[in-house]
Amino acid sequence: MGSIKGLGPLVKTELIFGEEDYGKPITEQLSEVLRRNTSKNDFANIAIKSNMSFSTIRDVVYRTNSLTKLNAHAISLLIHAAFENTIAHKLQAEGDMLYLGNLLNI
Repeated sequence: MGSIKGLGPLVKTELIFGEEDYGKPITEQLSEVLRRNTSKNDFANIAIKSNMSFSTIRDVVYRTNSLTKLNAHAISLLIHAAFENTIAHKLQAEGDMLYLGNLLNI
């Protein structure tokens, strides 16, 4: 993955999705993980970066639209955003635990 100044993350959609994934909804597990770890702002930012409509991305995530080769790049970027968000949540939770533990003298 990684990024090049201002271009956002570089994701290789072909490594994330195979031919068998296209033409049907994403898995329930992927849908749940994306919904839990992304926000409307993530959807909007990725819609802009990928030239894909917000509603198309939302519909794929909520499994009312199928994954296609056209929308797969946007979903790949959303997976990357969800991954980054999970790391941020973990770090925030660890910091909160330390802070609260100090308050409780644990």
